[in-house]
Amino acid sequence: MIATSRTLIILAALLWYIGGIILVSKGGSLLIEAETLKPEQNWTWLAIVIGLFIGGLKAKYLFSKSCKKNLIRISLLSEPKVWQFFRPGFFLFLVIMVVTGATLSSVAHNNYIFLISVAILDISIATALLGSSYVFWKKMHLSSIDYSPPHFL
Repeated sequence: MIATSRTLIILAALLWYIGGIILVSKGGSLLIEAETLKPEQNWTWLAIVIGLFIGGLKAKYLFSKSCKKNLIRISLLSEPKVWQFFRPGFFLFLVIMVVTGATLSSVAHNNYIFLISVAILDISIATALLGSSYVFWKKMHLSSIDYSPPHFL
């Protein structure tokens, strides 16, 4: 099933957004549980700030570069297939990350420090995903611009 490079970029961006949204929700749920365990603690708010800060750094220095490399790889595909929006190794890595994240979350229940720690991890990755997603849209915008000289007469 052949696809356009634009389709692959959209699919990659959608997966990036879906992952970010899921992790924001999961991190928020963990923080709510932590808050119910120890409402007198201020770590909930600090966890959000730490997660956003670490995620911002990840977005700028790690995830954006990964997005750019993937876009270059997509642009070099001679006959892009719909499933090639990421490399096969990325999908394996994604499965490992999802299983690890789900395991950490289930182990963290009723453990305040672990809940806060996993929430920071989730929020940082969500921030990195959402913060680096501009790379996909920037590429799509630039690829839609016609750089040919105007035709007069």
